[in-house]
Amino acid sequence: MNKKLAAALSGGAVLVLALSGCSDDSSDNQVNDWAKKVCDQVKPQLQKIANANAAIQQQTADNSKPADVQRTDSAAFQQISQAYKALGAAVDSAGAPPVDDGETTQKEAVKELNASSAAYAELQKKVDALNTKDQAKFADGLKGIADELNKISTSGDEALKKLQSGKVGEAMAKQPGCQKPKASVAPSTEPSKAPEKSASPSASPSKKS
Repeated sequence: MNKKLAAALSGGAVLVLALSGCSDDSSDNQVNDWAKKVCDQVKPQLQKIANANAAIQQQTADNSKPADVQRTDSAAFQQISQAYKALGAAVDSAGAPPVDDGETTQKEAVKELNASSAAYAELQKKVDALNTKDQAKFADGLKGIADELNKISTSGDEALKKLQSGKVGEAMAKQPGCQKPKASVAPSTEPSKAPEKSASPSASPSKKS
């Protein structure tokens, strides 16, 4: 019953830092320093998101109990919400990137990250409010949440795309902290090991030029 939710997550729950890794040999020390400052703080947050996505994917069996699914999804959405908030704080504290319109780009990206944090917090509330005693109603509720998740992942990402373009995007792509992580540990409510094929925390797979 949780399969559509897992599919929505893997389809693009997190656009931020879906970097291509493509760059030329040109270097700008100021831009690289900015990218390192952001990516050093980003790495643990991307890991949290990957782990949360993997936890939801674990609860996709048709015989999963509604209460278990609810508990897992609630913890995962809370974790993703907190991670987005921390990502926004990381971009905010780094200051404006030293490029044209850097301040505007930074502010818009922070705004989007904070909005995503709030959206996932709202999804957590909706999951918590689902009726776990009626499996049919619970499944319908999950379908509605998956639909909302798809909307979150496909809208409001222009500022993040802009942040990841040009010299800033190239510099961030070089930083280990901004690379897509593999899920390792599920949220605290899910002690079992996350599967290797976890939901991706990026909107598109990385490509190397």
